Amino acid sequence: MTFLIDERVFSAIAAALTFLAFYPYIRAILKGRTRPHVFSWFIWAAVTFTVAIAQLAGGAGVGAWPIALSGLITGGVALLALSKAADTSIIRMDWVFLILAATALPLWWLTSDPLSAVLILTSVDLLGFGPSIRKAWALPHEENALFFTIGAIRNGFVILALEHYSWTTALFPAAVGIACLAFVGFVLVRRSSRTSSEKSWHRQDSARRGL
Repeated sequence: MTFLIDERVFSAIAAALTFLAFYPYIRAILKGRTRPHVFSWFIWAAVTFTVAIAQLAGGAGVGAWPIALSGLITGGVALLALSKAADTSIIRMDWVFLILAATALPLWWLTSDPLSAVLILTSVDLLGFGPSIRKAWALPHEENALFFTIGAIRNGFVILALEHYSWTTALFPAAVGIACLAFVGFVLVRRSSRTSSEKSWHRQDSARRGL
């Protein structure tokens, strides 16, 4: 019973961190400071909610609740980003990612194996970072590093909240948590690089002008 209470506490912390991460992120979108790639968010919404269903089937219990909550809110962010005319640059591969996400659930029904769905969806979710990485390379200041940092911490608590540990229940939060940290590192490095390049350009421009 003690373990069940602990799992519920971890699940509640993960859910609270989900709201903590999304609230400033949504505010930043509304104020135009953050411009997420719409397709990444539609992919993540479809993937996250379907994984929650697969986790529940795999015995994750309360550990799947924050993932389901995140899937619902992620879908809302995708719609909000679209309505705010966020970055909608879409290439053919983005459509491939979305189709894979959309077909994963029927594949699960055909195989009756939630692990198959989780493996496919985890791969698709990680590939969903592709459009955002392409965008962050050129415009790193339009991504919210704090959001993804909190997301990584949240996934740590999701793992602690699992009632049953297996590849089906633990793979997705572990992989996405690591991916969030990697993306944060990428954004910060690109910001530093852009800042250094801009300072160098300004120094050269000032020298040319004799300032």
